[in-house]
Amino acid sequence: MSFWEYANPRKFMALTDRAMPWLFTLAGVSLVVGLVWGFFFTPNDFRQGSTVKIIYLHVPSAMMAINVWVMMLVTSLVWIVRRHHVSALAAKAAAPIGVTFTLIALATGAIWGQPMWGTWWAWDPRLTSFLILFLFYLGYMALWSAIEDPDTAADLTSVLCLVGTVFAVLSRYALIFWNQGLHQGASLSLDKEENVADVFYHPLLLSIAGFVLLFIALVFYRTRTEIRARRLYAIGLKERMANA
Repeated sequence: MSFWEYANPRKFMALTDRAMPWLFTLAGVSLVVGLVWGFFFTPNDFRQGSTVKIIYLHVPSAMMAINVWVMMLVTSLVWIVRRHHVSALAAKAAAPIGVTFTLIALATGAIWGQPMWGTWWAWDPRLTSFLILFLFYLGYMALWSAIEDPDTAADLTSVLCLVGTVFAVLSRYALIFWNQGLHQGASLSLDKEENVADVFYHPLLLSIAGFVLLFIALVFYRTRTEIRARRLYAIGLKERMANA
């Protein structure tokens, strides 16, 4: 069995129809357990107090904001190279989910930053690149909506996705590129010394798992919707050509 078999819309629909109930269930369980554990059963931080608990929303949403764009980049490249329509539609389907994650990350970051920094916003390298990434999400979605022909829209949005990837990288590695700014270092790292304390670590991992599973379930759901919409567009195009 080849991975590329699932570029066939029928096989993709069959696979996702079986997978979605499990994904939504696992996502719900992970999110409920992770967030309840984190918000109600972990201690306050000795410096940040109860404010630190926003980490269970901020860190997963920020991670997903970047990783959703990376997923869009990969599927856009597949479209450019192999012209698989499911990949282009998956990228389109992921964008509204990604922009929501980015908005959550920006909002929770402001809520977390205000008591820590004394301001809701700072033109910190990571915050600024994240804001630009948010604008690229909006531009990507607007470009899809502005072009009627789906293949042309897929081509142009794929190019936009390539450009926006620069800012996805900057938002992830801004503290490495610029050794300045208010934003703290990574909460999770291969270096154990940079990780959050163990008492926060495990519920945070559950929250991240919940966000990842929820994204996969939602992108499957939305891609299925986009496939159906494309079928209706193709049927309507055939009818217009027949009546011309």
